[in-house]
Amino acid sequence: MIARLTGELAESSCTACVIDAGGVGYDVSIPLSTFDKLPHPGERVRLYIHTQVREDAITLFGFATQEERELFRYLINVSGIGGKLALSVLSTMPVSAFCVAIATNDIKAISRINGIGKRTAERLVVELRDKLSAAGTGTVFAASGEATPAVTAANEAALALEQLGFKRDAIDRTLKALLAELPASEQTSEKLLRQAIIKLNF
Repeated sequence: MIARLTGELAESSCTACVIDAGGVGYDVSIPLSTFDKLPHPGERVRLYIHTQVREDAITLFGFATQEERELFRYLINVSGIGGKLALSVLSTMPVSAFCVAIATNDIKAISRINGIGKRTAERLVVELRDKLSAAGTGTVFAASGEATPAVTAANEAALALEQLGFKRDAIDRTLKALLAELPASEQTSEKLLRQAIIKLNF
């Protein structure tokens, strides 16, 4: 199975890209969140891959981060959720925001995703709440807060900080302190990330 692809980005669209690697052009389906992170055609790119094998086709799904791929895999294991709908979830909501919506039973927010109605949203909550919590998929504030803009921003900052190598416990403490210190107008993911890096490096 292909787990990761590194090569030259040959072409891209909002839903797919072609990566040239080892003389082969790989057609990879992607969510909008990954498309936003792609370099210009001709530049080097690396994507985390989920390989789906069926009798009539082999499909590659690509993601900019391991968190996106992990959530994708959880989604396609839910009854009635295929690869296309899972990509729609990732294209509509950041990983952290979706995890917060699941943890806080925010059916309304989940139902706004294209292709997902109320019943499917309820099924997602039931089947994923415990799994996402156990996996720790970007939900450091899910248990103690609702899906507010500040909570979403904090979770997005937390994911970025983890990727930079900071410890989860320290990230949690620092971001919660910043949410208490900063006025609501400054509680954006960018501001929280910058301030957290400063505090964590001292």
